Amino acid sequence: MPTAEDLKAEVRELKTAIEDAVAIAGPIAILDKEPAAPREPHPISAQIKEDSILHTFDTLARVEKYVAETVLIPLDETRINPVFGVGSANADLMVVGEAPGADEDQQGEPFVGRAGQLLNKILAAIDFSRDEVYIANILKSRPPKNRNPLPDEVESHIPILYKQIELVNPRMILCVGKVAANALLGNKDSLGSMRGKLHDLFGTPVVVTYHPAALLRNPNWKKSTWEDVQYLRDRFNELTTS
Repeated sequence: MPTAEDLKAEVRELKTAIEDAVAIAGPIAILDKEPAAPREPHPISAQIKEDSILHTFDTLARVEKYVAETVLIPLDETRINPVFGVGSANADLMVVGEAPGADEDQQGEPFVGRAGQLLNKILAAIDFSRDEVYIANILKSRPPKNRNPLPDEVESHIPILYKQIELVNPRMILCVGKVAANALLGNKDSLGSMRGKLHDLFGTPVVVTYHPAALLRNPNWKKSTWEDVQYLRDRFNELTTS
């Protein structure tokens, strides 16, 4: 478990990375939040099989209950807790990760360990709080030893994420990590080739960046991550004020 000094060091590192990036790119523009126009229903529901029970659910709570009670893959039997999602059901921004880790499996909530603490700081740096975004993973159950999700696991669980996206109906999505981005966008591209641009997910803009856990292992990537989320914030401002 990280000590208080470890966490203070992380804050200092992130602050330095942000200051360095701002010196290069200039300060980020944070616009006053105004009531946004109503959103159209999300077309991603068409990606869920027609006969899926997911189509009968009209709230996140009902989907979460289904996830807790249903075994779709072997991981659903070995998990301690299902890790469904957390945050605002009407969030303008949704964060999508790969799969739960040990801390998440214990607590039943995504991004609660050191990587989650770093994600909270990254979001705060672009004027989003954890409570006002919605956070979910591709998989709702932890893979053993934090291995990458298998193709059949993704195929079985990603319709649940599609349903979450349909119900939350975010204006933008921040996808963290190559595995999550490949699964969500349906490609095999490298992380580097996916960064720095907008991707379209059935009408919803998606920005891809490094997973916070990767930043803990490679602090040199924090500056690039700041550039990515600054890009997201700028595009978000354009989207919500146009």
